[in-house]
Parts: sequence; structure tokens; C-alpha cells
Amino acid sequence: MIIYDLICEHGHRFEGWFKTAADFADQESTGMLNCPTCGSYHVTKLPTASHINLHRSEPKTPDHVVADVSNTLLEKIQDYVASHYDDVGNDFPEEARKIHYGETAARNIRGTASIDEVNELNEEGIQALPIPGAPVDKTKLN
Repeated sequence: MIIYDLICEHGHRFEGWFKTAADFADQESTGMLNCPTCGSYHVTKLPTASHINLHRSEPKTPDHVVADVSNTLLEKIQDYVASHYDDVGNDFPEEARKIHYGETAARNIRGTASIDEVNELNEEGIQALPIPGAPVDKTKLN
């Protein structure tokens, strides 16, 4: 399996996974590659640093790759919510209701609620979405 960093004519970067370098060349020459973001068929391979495996450890399995991508995406979502939403803590269900029913100014909020409270809010037509807590950074453990 070979992984290339690709970019479309609109600057969207993405990865392409190919069985061999020849498979990439075949797909590129026949116009089979397209950008998953915009659909453009004008895709080129980006230059990448060579990877030299100095250790004899097993390469990451696809499951590990998916977990890494999921954790990165979750961290980005958490960072965005933390910087763009007001933290109302344990008062989240009450504040969400006040905003929904016009008792207080509309704004983006975040806080703590049980699954039952989130379900009740959703049944009332109030959009609430649980976001998992931050993954533990194993490098910062004592």
C-alpha cells in the first residue's frame, strides 16, 4: 500500500491510497482521480518527504490510522466549540430552554448534561448534541 498527498486545482489537499505506484500512475493518466471536496479531476501529487523506517516495528494498521484521524477531528471540534461557545457548565439544559423559548438572548452555548437531559431537549425541539470528552494525552500522564 502506498499513500500519496494529493491536491486539486482549487487547493484542496487529501490523501490517496494505492496498491502500487503504477496503480496511481494508471488512475492519474486515465483521469480517474478526483477531489473528494469539490469533485475536480485536475489532481496532482504533492512532493512528500521520504519515510525511512529505522525501527523494525510493525506499520500502523488501518484501524490505528482511523483512530488517529478520529482523535484529530474530535480535538478540532472541541477546540472550535471551546473558542466559539459560552460555557454554562451544569446549567446547560436550563440555559438551552431559556434561549429556545426567548427568555434570554440567543447565543451558542456549551455545558454539561446527561443523556436523558439531551434527549428531553431534543424532544422539545431544542438542538443539543453530546460531544465526547477530550482523549487522554498519554504523554502528560505522571
